[in-house]
Amino acid sequence: MSQLIQLLRKHRDSFETQYRHQLNKDQRNAIHALLNCRVSSPVNSSWACTRCSYEDSLPMSCGHRHCPQCQQQTTSDWLARQQKKLLPVHYFMVTFTLPFELRCLAKTHPKALYKIMFTVSASILKNFGQSKKLGDIGFTTVLHTHSRQRNLHPHLHIIVAAGGFNTKTKQWKKGNQKYLFNAFALAKVWKARMLQAIHAHQSLWLPDYLPEKWVVDCRKVGFGLPALKYLSRYLYRGVLPDKDIIKTTDTQVTFKYQDSQSKTKKTRSLPILEFLWLIMQHVLPKGLQRVRDYGFLRGNAKKLRYRILLVLSTLLDYIIPKKIPEKTKPRRICPCCKEEMRCLGVVRPV
Repeated sequence: MSQLIQLLRKHRDSFETQYRHQLNKDQRNAIHALLNCRVSSPVNSSWACTRCSYEDSLPMSCGHRHCPQCQQQTTSDWLARQQKKLLPVHYFMVTFTLPFELRCLAKTHPKALYKIMFTVSASILKNFGQSKKLGDIGFTTVLHTHSRQRNLHPHLHIIVAAGGFNTKTKQWKKGNQKYLFNAFALAKVWKARMLQAIHAHQSLWLPDYLPEKWVVDCRKVGFGLPALKYLSRYLYRGVLPDKDIIKTTDTQVTFKYQDSQSKTKKTRSLPILEFLWLIMQHVLPKGLQRVRDYGFLRGNAKKLRYRILLVLSTLLDYIIPKKIPEKTKPRRICPCCKEEMRCLGVVRPV
């Protein structure tokens, strides 16, 4: 069982008492799902060994996207889907960061604020691509809500292909493999459009003080796969994996993280209830997509991507993969003979 779930199970009452005025409906639903993940339930999955006669049944997992116990398969499936979309071109990672002064809105109105961040960042990249006459560009946006220390720190990581496709001429416009867009220009537009969108929203408000400079980072990431692997670590496996929790006592939790400046491993210790709140504040609102594809990477652009691959295959002598990997299935190994077991289905009470 996950250490986070063990701590929740042991300290749930005191945690909800202390943070009852800060917990929202989505966070309470997440707590309920995590506490009931893979516990005794009338609904079970039935398994049988493909070699020997061993059979077993397991309680169903909760399937909640913030559960650290049952989303590993979802992570690998997402990474496989994104790998199939990779083009044989260079990629950049653009990071749009929300200033500290606006993070209070992420606590009070997360759904509205995060939707605005997605909309504004997408419009900026499309406009910059048009100004460079790149044509139709493609990018994948991933919302991260935490820093390395797991504090609330909303920002968007965006993987952008260096180049674009002209749908009229059917030609690929090659981008600069060392330079995508000017980060300072991106930051200025990011600030202006975010403030305009927040001001226009009925439920959101702007604080009295705002920083003069906002931060946007733009750097090359090779051919894209390392960046996708980095983003996949925090998508569906929870905010803090068990391997990073190095010590728990009756009063404190200590976890490790990598410092972004020195690149060295550091530790952070917190009281248990404060640690639980640190993790639970990153629960996203129901219905909010934290990963979105745009341009020729969107879900309904398969024909367009294949056309781009045909063009690139002639330009770069690239061979298009013929076999598309299927979605992976849950796997269990038989404790008796170590062969793979087969899922017979889900058993529900009559």
